[in-house]
Amino acid sequence: MNPSDVQTTTYRTPSGVTVHRNATPCDPEVLTDLVSSVEYRRGGVLSSGMEYPGRYDRWHLGYVDPCLEVSTRGRRVTASALNDRGRVLLPVLAGALDAVPGAAEREQGADHVAITVPEPDPDAFFTEEERSRRPSVFTALRSVVAALRSPEDTNLGLYGAFGYDLAFQFEPVQRHIDRDPADRDMVLHLPDAIVVRDRKRETCVRYTYEFTVPADGDRPEATTEGLPRRSEPTPPVVAAEVPPGPQPGSYAEIVAEAKKKFRRGDLFEVVPGHRTYARCSSPARFYELLRERNPAPYEFFFNLGEGEYLVGASPEMFVRVSGEPGTGQRVETCPISGTIRRGEDALGDAENIQELLSSVKEKSELTMCTDVDRNDKSRVCEPGSVKVIGRRQIEMYSRLIHTVDHIEGTLRRDFDALDAFLTHMWAVTVTGAPKTWAMRFIEQHETSPRRWYGGAVGVINFDGSMNTGLTLRTAHIRDGVAAVRVGATLLYDSDPEAEERETFLKARALLETLALGEEAARAEAGGADPETEGTVAQAAPVPAGLPGEGMRVLLVDHEDSFVNTLADYVRRHGAQVTTVRYGFDPELLDRLAPDLVVLSPGPGLPVDFAMSDLLDALAARRLPVFGVCLGLQGMVEHAGGELRTLDEPVHGKPGRVRVLGGRLLAGTGEDGVFPAARYHSTYSTRDLVKNFEVTAVLEGGTGQEPLVMAIEDPDARWYAVQFHPESILTASVGEGIVSRVLELARG
Repeated sequence: MNPSDVQTTTYRTPSGVTVHRNATPCDPEVLTDLVSSVEYRRGGVLSSGMEYPGRYDRWHLGYVDPCLEVSTRGRRVTASALNDRGRVLLPVLAGALDAVPGAAEREQGADHVAITVPEPDPDAFFTEEERSRRPSVFTALRSVVAALRSPEDTNLGLYGAFGYDLAFQFEPVQRHIDRDPADRDMVLHLPDAIVVRDRKRETCVRYTYEFTVPADGDRPEATTEGLPRRSEPTPPVVAAEVPPGPQPGSYAEIVAEAKKKFRRGDLFEVVPGHRTYARCSSPARFYELLRERNPAPYEFFFNLGEGEYLVGASPEMFVRVSGEPGTGQRVETCPISGTIRRGEDALGDAENIQELLSSVKEKSELTMCTDVDRNDKSRVCEPGSVKVIGRRQIEMYSRLIHTVDHIEGTLRRDFDALDAFLTHMWAVTVTGAPKTWAMRFIEQHETSPRRWYGGAVGVINFDGSMNTGLTLRTAHIRDGVAAVRVGATLLYDSDPEAEERETFLKARALLETLALGEEAARAEAGGADPETEGTVAQAAPVPAGLPGEGMRVLLVDHEDSFVNTLADYVRRHGAQVTTVRYGFDPELLDRLAPDLVVLSPGPGLPVDFAMSDLLDALAARRLPVFGVCLGLQGMVEHAGGELRTLDEPVHGKPGRVRVLGGRLLAGTGEDGVFPAARYHSTYSTRDLVKNFEVTAVLEGGTGQEPLVMAIEDPDARWYAVQFHPESILTASVGEGIVSRVLELARG
């Protein structure tokens, strides 16, 4: 190698660490050797086997023998030095952890430092916009990243896995499944040598790092220069007896239970899972076979230490953040929902694609996922920046065909990549909607902890970017046994037996590949819509004049998965929005003095949220109110009306709304009719509504009295709609309705 080929860069981090980076061209075969090494030593390999313009490029990177590890068990955060190089950097991480507000139970040894992040004060008030900044292990992670932050390097960062249970530090969900307290919820590595292959530019570069830590008090300056890049090997993989898989019919029973929840309106969709098992004597061989047989956007192989490996070929991006922090970074996700098996050939594929695109159920699944995903972004993104840039696009895998949406937003300048990560945790495609209630159902009906399934793998870069994939199509390997968890997206329309079959179809690619790997090991040992619908209509531009300018809006969240998109719509029109979960002290109304109170949609019934008490408080203060879906139902009951339950719930499906009069919907739609998204099990009809004017109904009805779609009391300035104006299915009129609400609230 010519010394002139080596490129050297030096920079300094906020904590005073001087970083020297050498970039050296290398042979791509280095990555093949690295995969073999990761079977026996801590490390990771990530690759992308898909090329999709504007979304995915093919790339490959890997590392072995990282110098440091950050792991968590519950709220306990531990930074561990894995070799002498890590011991040089450990004081920097110790300082970052010491800076975590309220850090408790500090423990430090020669090779580690640990703290406990305290639970948030139960009496502390916070808005929904501030939820991602509540004390959690991510508070500690943010401090570590800040200590090593630099815009100079796009590869240096923390690589690893994020477990499903981390969500419970963001959303309150009671545990029903026993956990092993020794299980880790997060394992992240800091590598100091990374091989990166760009398959588009046909380059392969090895980046090596040296760190110099400045003197501090009695501690002298220290450097990693000259220290070996080697850590202790992990225990060898020894195959063990494979436990039995799930009982036939057990998943179908969960589907039947979910359908009861859909009928009541507690859930719109939910994604429970179950585990199958297979033998795995070589995670490295399995990874290479899986990449060859099932190319995916997120292919990965991690040796997490302590006998744990993750190998997967995930089809779905979790959160990707790009751009410089504080300048409006781009946030992307690609929710997948809608599945059909591959055909026998290209003609069979084409027939199945047509069937998939023509399925009302599959379209509803993806619609709900996208509506929830837009909501997740709206919590932390600039008003009006969240857009669907790809709708029901087809992605092909070895056994399956999926429909995929592509969504982007612009991160608000006071938020970072970890805020984006937290607000999406975990993706609706692995939980359901409303997300919190779906996670409660999963916790009550699955029989074992999810561990890594449904979480994420990837990298948090020290330049402020992030690239993570969902932990799907993944084998969690321990003691020579691979556990493969799979689930299906359930709706009211779901057929229990068909959904159970789908879960086994999804597991098939991994189980077959595991079997092939074991056959190879034995051989080595000498043994035997018709067409796509095009671009989705985006929300109409905000009209000039910003009707909400100068207004304060209080948005009451009923544990709903669309509330942040609703908040975003209101912010687009100039209003200041504060979002608070139901159950707050009415004194808050006097303190915030809102010009409008918006009652969000939500699962369940108004009584589940004591909505009548809140409406009493709002009426006593003569505050304008706008109710959406559950909000309308609560207002109907509060005024003495009645609610009934649909024979079949309607979740994520379009309906046609006919305007009868009133102020809120005047001029909306063509000839007073417009399409709108419906998510409800509970309804009212004109004869059941008291003390409100019914100003819109569902066109067509049910053969009886049409369902109420909008009500008004203009004297009180109380307005409500049964449909969801913030959904993509209501995109043509949704923003106009929100604009009109703000105008009416001004009086």
